[in-house]
Amino acid sequence: MQLFTLRPWQEEDAESVAAAANNPKIAANLRNVFPSPYTLADAVWYVGDCIAQGEARQLTRAIVVNGKAAGSIGVFLQGDVYEKSAELGYWLAEEHWGKGIMTEAVRQICEEAFGHFDIIRIFAEPFTDNLGSRRVLEKAGFTREGTMRSGVYKNGQIHSYCVYALLRDEL
Repeated sequence: MQLFTLRPWQEEDAESVAAAANNPKIAANLRNVFPSPYTLADAVWYVGDCIAQGEARQLTRAIVVNGKAAGSIGVFLQGDVYEKSAELGYWLAEEHWGKGIMTEAVRQICEEAFGHFDIIRIFAEPFTDNLGSRRVLEKAGFTREGTMRSGVYKNGQIHSYCVYALLRDEL
């Protein structure tokens, strides 16, 4: 596995985030709120928002490789009847795919989130054709709970997505 660290965001991360995130292959597997192309202005806003939101309802971390932010990972508390659940989201620069970074980053952020929040479940919803992300979740101990058939519309196409979850007592 390639060495990395997870740490809170810093304003100076914006430039490396913009360079790492400006890849249509990354955006293709994320929600539309993740822009493509991904500009420096997008990165400045994102990093600033992560810092401003604090850790009351989310944990967001830079994935740092060789001293630069090369990706992002976060756990976001849900509300209403889902208040004991949190959603996991992440992305990593393509040059670092397949090196074990994301699986370990998922393990670390989930452990931190279960320690920080009064939750019992962390879930993720990768598109069914995003086999790399699905494998990361499985290797990190998540269980596939089902498939939401034709559940999302991305780039002019209908996709299905999977629901994966990790329970506190499974960690």
